[in-house]
Amino acid sequence: MKSRQLSLTKRVKQRMVPCFMHSCTILFYLEKGGIMKIEVFQQASIKLTGEKIIYFDPYNIKEDYHDADYIFITHDHYDHYDEKSIEKIKNSQTKIIVPLCLKDKPHHLLVEGYRMYGIDGLKFNTIPSYNIEKPFHPREKYYVGYNILLEDKYYYIMGDTDRTPEADGVKTDICFVPIGGTYTMNVDEAADYINDLKPEVAIPIHYGSIVGELSLGEEFKKKVNKDIKVEIKIGESL
Repeated sequence: MKSRQLSLTKRVKQRMVPCFMHSCTILFYLEKGGIMKIEVFQQASIKLTGEKIIYFDPYNIKEDYHDADYIFITHDHYDHYDEKSIEKIKNSQTKIIVPLCLKDKPHHLLVEGYRMYGIDGLKFNTIPSYNIEKPFHPREKYYVGYNILLEDKYYYIMGDTDRTPEADGVKTDICFVPIGGTYTMNVDEAADYINDLKPEVAIPIHYGSIVGELSLGEEFKKKVNKDIKVEIKIGESL
């Protein structure tokens, strides 16, 4: 797995901006002068806005944006592959990246786990996403997470997963980690993983609506080492 390219001796500058509608926003001021805007919607739905606009697992999107350059899907469950939300964000130029379980759905790139890919110069790794002792996300379904390089930072969107050997091999700067339990890691497991991973920033996802109380975000933050920045976004706009 490709290592992160930036030294962590310089922490990324960031600023919170107010929450509107059903998402909350973080602005990251990058070392080369760019700005990355991160929006977290419900469940595991994420929007990254920099040089390109990229969505991951858009779910329950309320507005008609039609601004997506790329849409990445981790797996085929309804709260991750939401066709109504995809219709609200895509346009005639949007490219959709999906795993093998969605091969029969509209897409521009079909991906498998634990590989390196590129599309239009956008580089990313896929990491298998699965449960170890739970039946909800079997390894043989070939679900994936994405570790994507954007303007010299790696962003790891884990998908619905337990802690796995493949996830332990990832090097990244900003990690979107599921904490809700039942279908994914729980708070303790997620915090242990993040403390070992040592990203610059951890953003907990996959809690607060379908599974897991909103209070889990603060519980997770307390368990993460103080040298890792935790941004809690789910629930702030409710």
